[in-house]
Amino acid sequence: MAADAGTSNTSESTAKSSAGLSAAMTESQQRTNVSRLYREACAKCHGDRAEGGGGGTPSLLTPDKFDQKWDKPFFDAIKKGVPNMGMEAFGESLSDPEIWALVVHIRERQEEYMRDNVWPKQLAIGNTQETQHHSYRMEPVIEPGRGLRTPWGIDWLPDGTMLVANRSGSVHLFKNGELGPAIEGIPASTEIGQGGMMEVTVHPQYAKNGWVYLGFTDPKPGNPREGQTKIVRGKLQRSGLSAKWVNQETIFECAPDTYNGSGVHFGNRILFDGKGHLFFSIGERGNENLAQDLTKPNGKVYRVREDGTVPNDNPFVNQPGAIKAIWSYGHRNPQGLAFDGEGRLWDTEHAPRGGDEVNLVERGSNYGWPVISFGINYQDTPKTIPWPTGDQKFAMPVFRWIKSIGACGMSTGNGKAFPKWKGDVFAGGLAGRNIDRFRFRGGKMVEQERILAAPGRVREVAVGPDGFIYVALNQPDAIVRLVPAP
Repeated sequence: MAADAGTSNTSESTAKSSAGLSAAMTESQQRTNVSRLYREACAKCHGDRAEGGGGGTPSLLTPDKFDQKWDKPFFDAIKKGVPNMGMEAFGESLSDPEIWALVVHIRERQEEYMRDNVWPKQLAIGNTQETQHHSYRMEPVIEPGRGLRTPWGIDWLPDGTMLVANRSGSVHLFKNGELGPAIEGIPASTEIGQGGMMEVTVHPQYAKNGWVYLGFTDPKPGNPREGQTKIVRGKLQRSGLSAKWVNQETIFECAPDTYNGSGVHFGNRILFDGKGHLFFSIGERGNENLAQDLTKPNGKVYRVREDGTVPNDNPFVNQPGAIKAIWSYGHRNPQGLAFDGEGRLWDTEHAPRGGDEVNLVERGSNYGWPVISFGINYQDTPKTIPWPTGDQKFAMPVFRWIKSIGACGMSTGNGKAFPKWKGDVFAGGLAGRNIDRFRFRGGKMVEQERILAAPGRVREVAVGPDGFIYVALNQPDAIVRLVPAP
């Protein structure tokens, strides 16, 4: 039975709020080029890359200054000045969005310094990397040219066979160095920009029930260039590495009027909680305001039972017009979902430039998009919406990546191969070509470490049943894994 996906009208209050914020931004502010603004207002003292400069101004390019606790002090220093250090106040000549954009600019220069001087260099196959708790080496699993086409999701059957979903539409079995042919009967998907066949997840009790779940961009009947995220489950009739998809059931599908031709922000990860529930994500598809609209599927994390029915304790089951399966909202593009070692749900999601997020995903919470954002526009101009503060009644991210990494793929260490990483969460980045390790305790981040600079765009991170960390790469299309160093 599929979860209800609702079709009511967009929230008028959210639309009016966004329109008012846009009108409040003057034409000159909308045209502001942040890099030029930094050169004109800041570089004479702080240096072209925030390295320090005239009059003894200290460098901002130190690891301690990269800590995000400096966001507010940086903002206040620009806005109010630092009179005893001879720094003028810019609050009367610059808007708050322009000042925050300068903070993002400084953060990007700091990230470049960390990348070049502190974080690991790109790791080659066979080489060893030292980290805070473990040493590992990287080895190939499926090499480039073996038939992968933008691998997006990976998971395992109980006998150790790996399932690989390609964004281009095919799903394959892999074992003992051999990649099987495309599984027959896989539902049709449409590869629109970032969308396509995006996720494959094996039920934790597969040995008993045989269910495999897929998340993909479902083509609109009569117009395959429009689509929307759909979740189904089915079973495999196997003969070695060949298989046929059978007994398909729909778990969640969106209303027909929500299908569109946008090629961005599909979200789409699938995760079991071990308590009979399934969590999955859908991005806002470039329709920003719909992330705040509980009657539309865009920009949400969902919770349903394993058969697609909606639990009675979901937060919006009694709200008229709301999609009953919604667990949280106000997301932009959540492409990573994982439970930490204490059972709390986390996501990673794409923000605009300068602000990819790690969020503690909680029942009924609103994560603020597009009403607030830490990011700026990609064309180097300030956004017309305010940057977040703790008094805005939205759930704040626990961590942000500045420079944005293109957050994608997330998994939790099981301790089998790397015992000191048990319960830690590993998050990947497309643009950053990175994996970062997070340790959460009581809903707080207590450790964060960049453990890998990858030889490609990190699309998926998955801890295998053997405890090794498997990484699906794009450009080149390949799968590698991290194993303990001898």
